[in-house]
Amino acid sequence: MITSPAFAGQRYAVLGLARSGAAAAEALLASGAEVIAWDRQDVARAPFEGRCRIIDPLELDLTGFAGVIVSPGVPLNSHPIGPHVWHYGLPVIGDIELFAAARPSLPPHKVVGITGTNGKSTTTALVHHILVQAGVPAVMGGNIGDPILAQAPLPEGGVYVLELSSFQIDLTFTLDCDIAALTNITPDHLDRYAGFEAYAASKERLFQMQASGTALICDEDVPSAAIADRIAGAGSPLVRVKSAELDAAGLAEGRSPSLAGPHNAQNAAVAVAICRQLGLADEQIAAGLASYRGLPHRMERVCEAKGVFYINDSKATNAASAAPALAAFPPDPAINAGAPRIHWIVGGLPKDDGLGACGDHLGNVAAAYTVGEAGPMFADLLEGRVQVERCELISEAVRRAEAAARPGDVVLLSPACASYDQFRDYEKRGLHFRQMVGAITGCDTGDDTASRSILP
Repeated sequence: MITSPAFAGQRYAVLGLARSGAAAAEALLASGAEVIAWDRQDVARAPFEGRCRIIDPLELDLTGFAGVIVSPGVPLNSHPIGPHVWHYGLPVIGDIELFAAARPSLPPHKVVGITGTNGKSTTTALVHHILVQAGVPAVMGGNIGDPILAQAPLPEGGVYVLELSSFQIDLTFTLDCDIAALTNITPDHLDRYAGFEAYAASKERLFQMQASGTALICDEDVPSAAIADRIAGAGSPLVRVKSAELDAAGLAEGRSPSLAGPHNAQNAAVAVAICRQLGLADEQIAAGLASYRGLPHRMERVCEAKGVFYINDSKATNAASAAPALAAFPPDPAINAGAPRIHWIVGGLPKDDGLGACGDHLGNVAAAYTVGEAGPMFADLLEGRVQVERCELISEAVRRAEAAARPGDVVLLSPACASYDQFRDYEKRGLHFRQMVGAITGCDTGDDTASRSILP
C-alpha cells in the first residue's frame, strides 16, 4: 500500500467504495487521515464500518476538508457531488491525485502516464511487460490492474506505468509525469462532455500538468497532431511517434502474434518510444515485444470448437475500437471459398450514432447478431448490408452463431458499445461471453483469461 505523511491529520470524504475508492480510503486511513466514506451498496460500506464515519458527503458541511475523492465513474457533468464540493471551494479528486501527492515520500522513481481513446490498455500493459522482462522494477495501475494506491511502493529506480482515462485526468491536478504519452483521439464518452473538443481537451491536460517531463504523442490523427503542435510551440520536450517507425527500427517482424494488426503497430510503436526514453536498449525491447501475451477481453482467443474460433473483444466499447477486430479476419480463399467468415456479436449501451469505422469492414462479416439496448439501432443500420440476427442477449447470439458458423469462421464479440445496459463493466460482459461459449460448445474455456493467447 502507498501511504504518505502528507495525508496525516487531514480530513477527506470518499464517495464510492469500489476498487479505486476502497484503495484510496485504506491508504488515507493508514496515513493517519480522518476519512468519511460512502457507497450506496451495503457490502461496499461493510469493511469500513467502525473505522471511519459512514455518511454521504452530500449531507455534510465540508468546511475544513482537504478534498473529496470520487470514482472516475461518477459523472461530474450531472452528479450533484460536484456543485456541492465546489461550493466549499474544495477539489473533487481521484486516487491518481492522491498518488501524485504521495510521490515526494516514495523512493526516487519515474512515472509514465498513458492516455488515448483506443490502445492505452495494450500500450500500458506492453510497457510494463517490457520493463519487467528487462529487470526494471515496475507496476501498472490507474485504469488497468490493481488500484495504484493498493500496490507496494517500488524501490529506487522503479517505474509506475499508469493507464489514464479522461475521467481520471479530470480528477487529477498535480500529476507531473516523467513521460506522458497519447496513443490517439477519436470521439468517445460524449455523454460526459460538452462536445468532442472538450473531450480532447481533457486528454491534453495530462501534458499541461507536466513541469519538465517528455510528451510522447502518436500524431497520426488530427486532434493528436494538434496537441503535439501546441506542445512543440511552447518549447516543451516532445517526441512524435509514427506506427511505421516499428518497421523502420526492425522491431516489427519479431513481435508477438498478440500485437498483430495495424492498431497494435501503433500501440507497439508508442510503447517502444516510451521504453527508449526510459533508457532500454532495442534488444531488451525486442525481447519484450516477442514475449507479450496480450490482455484479457481484447482480441482474446476463448477456444476453438469444430474448427470455429471464438474471440472475446469485449473491451471494444466504441466503433473505433471494434473496427480493427473486424479488419483482422478478412475472407481467405482457402477457407469456405473466400466467403466472409466473421459472425459479429454487436451492441450494448450505444456511444455512437452509427457504424463509424466498422462500416469499412462489413465485407468480412458473414452475419451480425445484435444485442442489448443498441441492438435495434445496429440491426437497422446493417439490414441489407449483411445478414442480421436480432438477439437481445449474448447467450442467444452465441447459440445462433454456433449453429451457423462453419470451420474456419470466427465468432467475434466486439460490441462497439459500453456494457452498462446489461453488465457492470466490459470485463463482466467478456466473462459472460466466455461462459456462454463454454456452455454451448462444450469447450473448457477455463478461468485464467490473462494466460490465454489470441489469434494473429
